[in-house]
Amino acid sequence: MSDAHLTERPLGDGPEPVDLTDEPIQLSRRDPESSPERAGAPSRRRRLVLAVALVAGLAGLGALGAGGWRVFQQKDTDLSTPVKVAGLTRDDSERARSTADYLRDGFAADIELDKSVGTVYSDPADARRAVLVFGGTTLLWQPERDLDSLFGLMADETGKVTGLREVDAGRLGGVMKCGTTSGDGGDFAVCGWADHGSVVMAMFPGRPVGQAAGLFRQLREGIQTR
Repeated sequence: MSDAHLTERPLGDGPEPVDLTDEPIQLSRRDPESSPERAGAPSRRRRLVLAVALVAGLAGLGALGAGGWRVFQQKDTDLSTPVKVAGLTRDDSERARSTADYLRDGFAADIELDKSVGTVYSDPADARRAVLVFGGTTLLWQPERDLDSLFGLMADETGKVTGLREVDAGRLGGVMKCGTTSGDGGDFAVCGWADHGSVVMAMFPGRPVGQAAGLFRQLREGIQTR
């Protein structure tokens, strides 16, 4: 390539050179002093950021409101042990009461409760399939976390709870989970529910998890009121 274009031209052959002054060169005819940014008005980007923050804030308030309403709905819970519920009959024998008291006291030692309950329900169709129910009422801010902790504590006493999974909690809401553990009579299902006002667990000797979950929902319908 030739370097001829780099040679200097005589001044008389073209226009006068541009006089560069100390004043800034303006690429727009708009007065910079009158721009929205200089005048204190928010830029388009700033307005967009504010809008996004507002929407996020409103969404957060909505979630907080929904969570607060759920706590308000569930916190005042009462638990009872009716004589008959879900086709089962409360066992008031001395042996059953002693077992229920043992479970209730052990449960209450693991979590601070306002009121604790414990009972044994016998199955008229099969005496070997009695259901042991124990729990209590208290204000729980994180029901699922607390329920998981209680399953962990139960594992320390009865052995590891395997296959733990969430099941349908029914119309009363909250969270319900079931799994399998082992005892002197072999493996059996264990279930628990927790909401913002109560936490209850039950053992189901002689029943698989699927059957125990359905029965546990029925028991809850007869035991829990708000």
